[in-house]
Amino acid sequence: MKSITVMLAAMLAAMAALGPARAAEPAPKPWWKGAVIYEIYPRSFQNSDGDGLGDLNGITRRLDYLADLGVDAIWLTPIYPSPQVDFGYDVSDYRAIDPRFGTMADFDRLVAAAAKRHIRVVMDLVLNHTSDQHEWFKQSRRSRTDPKRDWYMWRDGRAGGPPNNWISIFGHSGWKYDALTNQYYLHQFLPEQPDLNWRNPAVETAMFDAARFWLDRGVAGFRLDAVTSIYEDPAFRDAKPTGGISNFGDPNQDRAMTDNLPEVHDVIKRLRKVADGYAGGRVLIGETYLPNVAELDKWYGTPGSNGGGDELTLPMDLQLGFADRLDAATCARGSWTPRLASTAASRCRVRQPRSAAELGPARRRRAQRRDRQGSGDRAARLARHRNDVLRRGTGDADDRSGAKGRCARSERVTGWPKEKGRDGSRTPMQWDAGLNAGFSVAAKTWLPALASYVVRNVAVEARDPASLLNWHKRLIALRRAYPALCDGDMRLVATGDTNVLAWVRRVAGRPAVLVACNISAEAQTLRLAPDEAAGRARVLLASADGASGVDVAALALEPYGVFIGELAR
Repeated sequence: MKSITVMLAAMLAAMAALGPARAAEPAPKPWWKGAVIYEIYPRSFQNSDGDGLGDLNGITRRLDYLADLGVDAIWLTPIYPSPQVDFGYDVSDYRAIDPRFGTMADFDRLVAAAAKRHIRVVMDLVLNHTSDQHEWFKQSRRSRTDPKRDWYMWRDGRAGGPPNNWISIFGHSGWKYDALTNQYYLHQFLPEQPDLNWRNPAVETAMFDAARFWLDRGVAGFRLDAVTSIYEDPAFRDAKPTGGISNFGDPNQDRAMTDNLPEVHDVIKRLRKVADGYAGGRVLIGETYLPNVAELDKWYGTPGSNGGGDELTLPMDLQLGFADRLDAATCARGSWTPRLASTAASRCRVRQPRSAAELGPARRRRAQRRDRQGSGDRAARLARHRNDVLRRGTGDADDRSGAKGRCARSERVTGWPKEKGRDGSRTPMQWDAGLNAGFSVAAKTWLPALASYVVRNVAVEARDPASLLNWHKRLIALRRAYPALCDGDMRLVATGDTNVLAWVRRVAGRPAVLVACNISAEAQTLRLAPDEAAGRARVLLASADGASGVDVAALALEPYGVFIGELAR
């Protein structure tokens, strides 16, 4: 049979050579273009061994759920050995698995089982800092002459205090004094997270080797934590005050001395070359908190022939992630502008932790105040962005805005109650109405399941055609079926409407698609000009039951309603 196949291939090749020249077939679309990536917080997803803490085998057990949802990849928050002061983002060994989560064999089984379901695994890679328990830092602090000393940011104090006025993102001075060598080290995050010195080539070599270790094990790439912060001003100049006081009680500062310095782009280009050296389209996803979309676009790098630029594959678009209000003007600004919507071929939209109340069928049942712990605009985002990251969240804003006693890490209490921390978004996944929401059989879980799990869980929502879970399944399926929703140019329409966010997406050779989201608690009628959209639209997905076709000149939308329809050619 093999010889017949070879002969047939040779005959076809000869016939092609004799025939007229044919245009080259277009390169296949990279898997990550239009992908839906599901973030998993391993502590809270599924426990398999009864200790009350989520683990790798628990994730493997739930892969069928993820496949049914329709995701293309899962992103695991850090699973490396760690003292867990910052719950894994303080890494003490970049080439191992924390025993809390399992073994390397468990990880390999997860990658293999996910691949069988056409799901890729993306790792979190923390580049800016390590744990103070990492061997590198232990050696670095031994003496001023240790070979690892220059792997971290050590400086003499100034006038009896820290070297400068830089403030940690987690509050108070970004410098910690170490009496052993009478110097300060920089920590842009917790004191237990000393910053690496990326101006030392040895640091880059070590971190790139760690990346290769996981790429060799088959991971699809990395989400790069705090990647914009890996370089600081080499002169260590003071930060400029911007006025006001932060939630931690510190003076607000401009971060130009510690964030988004130009040197970082060269590092990312070199890391991209490492990733591109592996088959399968490995990705670099950046945690890119940036002041505007123009700065965000720089993180793609120089356009090339690899389906994007030469830096990040997917910079996270966080322009809407921390919006504290829900209105059409807020949603339309920044990354929603038509120019960038049509040119950013791979922008990655990330959803911050939200409650179960969203635009769509579930959202219109509860009109509640939106804030960073409240409701989101997932229908709008899935229909707008080329890539989407689903961040698992549970409960309502009321459940998760948080009692102080629910915080599992003491530093998050700093700045209370203005700074609530993130534990309210890390409660166990609510699988069913059983013990601990089906998350664990333990007598006590690391965080308690929310009381709402009895009535709000995967099992209940799977049976409800109008549930948020099934709404997401339909949205994800719709993205795959209609290329315009992932790849089409975008034009905002009815821009004067303050309550409805609407846009039209077009891809060559296909009918355009209209998306309209009522971002208000009142019924609205969307009125479109003839040059924006005209005639009737075939309903593809809508939050309200109705006819299969509607007149788009005057489109009725119920409170928080969503309409997605295919326009007549």
